[in-house]
Amino acid sequence: MFLGIPIVYVVVAGLSVLVLMMLMSGLARLYRKAGPHEALIVYGFRNKRVVVGRGTIVFPMVENCHDLSLELMSFDVAPQQDLYTKQGVAVTVEAVAQIKVKSDTESIWTAAEQFLTKSDQEREGLIKLVMEGHLRGIIGQLTVEEIVKQPEMVGDRMRSTCADDMNKMGLEVISFTIKEVRDKNEYIINMGRPDVARIKRDADVAAAEADRDTAIRRALATREAAVAKAQADQDRVLAETLSLAKQAEATRDLEVKRAQYVEVTKRQQAQADKAYDIQTAIMQQQVTAEQVKVQQVEKEQQVKVQEAEINRRQNELIATVLKPAEIERQRIETLAAAEKQRLIAEAEGHASSIRAQGEAESEIIFKKGDAEARAMNVKAEAYQEYNQAAIYDKLLTSMPEIMRAMAAPLANVDRITVVSTGGDSSGMNKITGDLTKMAAQVPALFETLSGMSMSDLLSKVRGIGDKAAKPPEKLPVADAGKK
Repeated sequence: MFLGIPIVYVVVAGLSVLVLMMLMSGLARLYRKAGPHEALIVYGFRNKRVVVGRGTIVFPMVENCHDLSLELMSFDVAPQQDLYTKQGVAVTVEAVAQIKVKSDTESIWTAAEQFLTKSDQEREGLIKLVMEGHLRGIIGQLTVEEIVKQPEMVGDRMRSTCADDMNKMGLEVISFTIKEVRDKNEYIINMGRPDVARIKRDADVAAAEADRDTAIRRALATREAAVAKAQADQDRVLAETLSLAKQAEATRDLEVKRAQYVEVTKRQQAQADKAYDIQTAIMQQQVTAEQVKVQQVEKEQQVKVQEAEINRRQNELIATVLKPAEIERQRIETLAAAEKQRLIAEAEGHASSIRAQGEAESEIIFKKGDAEARAMNVKAEAYQEYNQAAIYDKLLTSMPEIMRAMAAPLANVDRITVVSTGGDSSGMNKITGDLTKMAAQVPALFETLSGMSMSDLLSKVRGIGDKAAKPPEKLPVADAGKK
């Protein structure tokens, strides 16, 4: 017993497995497989058969099996003897042929009948002999030029010519290519010489024609350059002529403009001289008017000064006399009065202050009027003392100031150009004469402003040596009021 199983069963099972393994090993040794590049030729008691791309069992002793290669065969076709062309020229041709066994069963049986027991070298030798024979026949039908210039045509002929013989051997020609064609007599080399000579000749002719065209174009370019140069010279001369003409016109226009400028300058100078005379008269009138205005302003300023002096004295009186007294009085009344009378006292004090201020202002006004009256009396008495000599002295002493005021505008003139045409009233004499005339106009100006002639004024002034009558004394306004 082995694990509960009778030993007999174990032995039988083991023997069965061993026999099965031996049978499988034997069958494996009997099974043959054909690869994609080969074919199996099996022959024996089951007749002959071809196995391609699959496997089969070959029983030993009653069947036999051989491999037939289906791979591509490539070999050189180079006959040892020279081949003669249609022209009788001996040439040596080297080519490459690629041949294989056809894939159909009939072709495989045909190839097997021809080459199954032969080696690769023997098989290639037989095929080369056939290829060389056909090549010899084809070369004999062609010229050297056709062989050299049309190798594809030679290959096509070889494939078509060898096809029948190759089919009889179960083969097919895949390609046939000529590698080289040469000869011993240099026929092929000399064959290209006419073309080379023709090409060289054509090249020489083309070079000569190119040189000719270059020379012609160079001549044309030279002629065109000469024509262009002549045209440029002509244009240059024309441009220079036009430039000189324009320069002459510009010179003429410049001279004309210069003459016009001189004429305009002289005309403006004459107008300036006339304008100077007119402006001088206008300035004299303006100076006189300004002098009158100055006097009026002086009088107004004197009045303002007197009014300011009166106001100053009034303020000084208020500040030095009235205000301290009033303050002292208010201080005493404030200290003496009781708190209950504070409001009344302040009211009375305020009323008293206003009353006192009014009295002070009335007194100041009265004194101011009295002072002005006294000043007017004094000035009147002074004017009464003036005689003709004083009037003349006043006029003569104020004459330089008037002349200085009238000539002040001339002091602002930077430069005076005097154009003298001869005569006594020309040049600097004219300027001094104008100033004299301006001075002579002062009495007329006075008469115009005052409305009284100088002769009437002087007739009313006492003569030199006469004594003025004293006016009666006037009492001050304050004293007159008391009386």
